Amino acid sequence: MGNCCVTPAGSSPTKRKGRKGKKPNPFAIDYPGYHANDGGGANKFYVLKDATGRDIGSQYELGRELGRGEFGITYLCTEKETGDAYACKSISKKKLRTAVDIEDVRREVEIMRHMPEHPNIVTLKDTYEDDNAVHLVMELCEGGELFDRIVARGHYTERAAALVTRTIVEVVQACHRHGVMHRDLKPENFLFANKKETAPLKAIDFGLSVFFKPGERFTEIVGSPYYMAPEVLKRNYGPEIDIWSAGVILYILLCGVPPFWAETEQGVAQAIIRSVIDFKRDPWPKVSDKAKDLVKRMLDPDPRRRLTAQEVLDHPWLQNIHKAPNVPLGENVRARLKQFSVMNKFKKRALRVVAEHLSVEEVAGIKEMFKMMDVNNNGKLTFEELKAGLMKIGQNVPDADVQMLMEAADVDGNGTLDYGEFVAVSIHLRKMGNDEHLHKAFAYFDQNRSGYIEIEELRDCLSDDLGSDGEEVVNAIIHDVDTDKDGKISYDEFATMMKAGTDWRKASRQYSRERFNNLSLKLMKDGSLQVTM
Repeated sequence: MGNCCVTPAGSSPTKRKGRKGKKPNPFAIDYPGYHANDGGGANKFYVLKDATGRDIGSQYELGRELGRGEFGITYLCTEKETGDAYACKSISKKKLRTAVDIEDVRREVEIMRHMPEHPNIVTLKDTYEDDNAVHLVMELCEGGELFDRIVARGHYTERAAALVTRTIVEVVQACHRHGVMHRDLKPENFLFANKKETAPLKAIDFGLSVFFKPGERFTEIVGSPYYMAPEVLKRNYGPEIDIWSAGVILYILLCGVPPFWAETEQGVAQAIIRSVIDFKRDPWPKVSDKAKDLVKRMLDPDPRRRLTAQEVLDHPWLQNIHKAPNVPLGENVRARLKQFSVMNKFKKRALRVVAEHLSVEEVAGIKEMFKMMDVNNNGKLTFEELKAGLMKIGQNVPDADVQMLMEAADVDGNGTLDYGEFVAVSIHLRKMGNDEHLHKAFAYFDQNRSGYIEIEELRDCLSDDLGSDGEEVVNAIIHDVDTDKDGKISYDEFATMMKAGTDWRKASRQYSRERFNNLSLKLMKDGSLQVTM
């Protein structure tokens, strides 16, 4: 994937002098940056105060799509005069539904302009705004996501983890020195500049970042669930949260899974509040004491004791990177990282089997529903058509959940759902509640009818989705789904997997904002915190 193009809704507005009292209406004539629409379009407001220009086509030629997010699409972008390649993040104004959405985009641009040039922060070159979209022309990063390179490399070491951690914390240090709190540090927000082994790692997304002053506290819950610090959930935080998120990334780099993981939002929040770090599972016994010490000090639940960016960089493990073990941490780490993407394919394959066994009545009902939602009758559902259609049938699904449904079912990645993909969404909406369907899907994998899905059967059924390291990936899936550890997957274990939550790597920022802002923390008599949604 190319540069990240997700720009979330709902961040708290940046505090500025002279902006007390009620927030101005961005759709009002006197709102700063508003201009009359002279193009005849419907979006009669401007987001940016001082864009480079209105017509991006006068200077740049947009090419193939690089990535797609909740608010817009990122394209390959070529400067006509020089032929230089860039990434253009185009944010549709139709998606900017509230004043907060607009403020988020404006602040993202302000922060990228405010940050000094840094070898590990993507550069914003130009900004354009027309009646339909805001276009951000940025440095192109074509080397892929951090995790993708780990998987592709075929091995991983402590020394490599230390180098990546140092880069990430140097970015945090640069942000904090210039009064910026990132608030959404995660591996997906770091891309390599190119495909060379020596390519620099770049922070690419400041969509949730805010300006802060020393001592200023923030209350809005934002970020991606698995990387949130406990004080974010407690709604009282400052820049220390960025060190926590970097610590979570370090933990994942060393072992392949996040330190605070659960299948539900409430479970994730409870795990974060408890802040119990597991150093027992493989490969932690092989990890150096210095590395584990840094993880513990970055993941200290008390932000007052947590290390600062400079203290992390001064830690002996990072000060002596050349002495960090350079032996692979084991295939399990890499296999765990890859298993998450394959696990989704496992579920999708099962959903296809379920679809093939739907009754005539069920098929007819789904076809009617698809035709009703397909307003322009082109055989494909857009995000807007799916959302409107779900509302018509009484399913008032939040935008973030609709987006997750789209991403989960959009097998060909074209941003729309064809009928076959829509069937998977329909089954998902029914919560996989029909045991008869699940039994048929289970039977597809249980080829020898033993009552279990064995390793050989899983490998055979997923052969198209597995690469050269398929054995490790299959073993990792068995390891996670096989809860009684008998080396095979029973029907009950299969059903649990099919009904379980989403992949932790795909958790949406928008989703976390809507879900986590509804949680409450209650102090119990024993001094513990109870989390409720």
